[in-house]
Amino acid sequence: MLKRQIRKKIDELRSKYPVIQVTGPRQSGKTTLVKQIFKDYKYKNLENPDERLIAQKDPRSFLKLGSGQKMIIDEVQMVPELVSFIQVEVDEQKINGQFVITGSQNFKISETVSQSLAGRVAIFELLPLSYEELGKYKDKLEIAELLWKGFFPAVYSRNISPVDFYRDLTNTYITRDVRSIKNIGNLSNFQRFLGLLAGRVGQLLNKVSLADDVGISVKTVEEWLSILEASYLVVRLQPFFENVSKRLVKSPKVYFSDTGLVAYLLGINSVEELKKHFIYGSLFENFIIMEKLKYVYNHRKNEGLYFWRDSKGVEIDLLVDRGLNKSLVEIKLGQTFNSDFLKNIKKVSPLLEGKYRLAKYLVYGGEGYGQTSGVMVQNWRQFVKI
Repeated sequence: MLKRQIRKKIDELRSKYPVIQVTGPRQSGKTTLVKQIFKDYKYKNLENPDERLIAQKDPRSFLKLGSGQKMIIDEVQMVPELVSFIQVEVDEQKINGQFVITGSQNFKISETVSQSLAGRVAIFELLPLSYEELGKYKDKLEIAELLWKGFFPAVYSRNISPVDFYRDLTNTYITRDVRSIKNIGNLSNFQRFLGLLAGRVGQLLNKVSLADDVGISVKTVEEWLSILEASYLVVRLQPFFENVSKRLVKSPKVYFSDTGLVAYLLGINSVEELKKHFIYGSLFENFIIMEKLKYVYNHRKNEGLYFWRDSKGVEIDLLVDRGLNKSLVEIKLGQTFNSDFLKNIKKVSPLLEGKYRLAKYLVYGGEGYGQTSGVMVQNWRQFVKI
């Protein structure tokens, strides 16, 4: 059984909030997790047409209002009006942990929850497995194989070929989820958009270029990006804004929540193909940044993640913002340390050191660790402690 780090915080807050909400991409393990934690709860899945019809026609009976029934409601975004009834029930019953709701479309849920359950719900976001959560599998994999396989639980627990898994995930997502969020007329254009976006991992987002390459409008690019974000498949990493310099760029960078999905979208069918592919270094960067984001989500840390880049191309891959404490993180796939890995940290550090307590890190593809020139050198297996 794969142990999820987020469980500790859910166990802690289930006795303090009447509603627990767990959202994340499809197949990230939400249902398995909540069933493990809330074993004695009544389980309702709104993907089931019969359950969904009852919930829509008779929500009071579906929720067993007035009974104090403890319940898991899976994919609650399918019947968002249930949330208002849940609000009334928890206000009357005053039972902490009474309802557990899950969903895979963030904006549909967040819009409803923010209006009805503010102050009543503890919100958790579950991404695919972190490196630490791989357990017995993690030490058996080299970097390239890890990136190619990705981190969805079924790839490991059910030993599914990554190509098969991501084909099915993509087809299901496009044919069902995308259409439920927005009526996309040309699905082949959307598939092309996904592939072109995968090839731009770690790059500054250029909506005009994407629009031209796909043959769609810039407005459509923004709409489709929002759909991918709402489904937890894509993350936009924003640049760090600070009045240190007027030369800082304003465009975000795009990353996917899973590296295996990127490899599939780019037609990479083996580990050896990935090692020779142009995306290899960017995919390693994607992995490191997503690992840090998973750590923030799993432990509910109050940390902002950004990147730094100015108009001259001086870039820091990751800036972790903790108020007066900032961490600069450079990410390099190379397995042998090179002093050139530190050149951008040395350029950016003087701009921030007088104003913040600054920590500096290099995360690289080797196995060693140590400190040089005031920079902590950490291998890819240990960096989340940053």
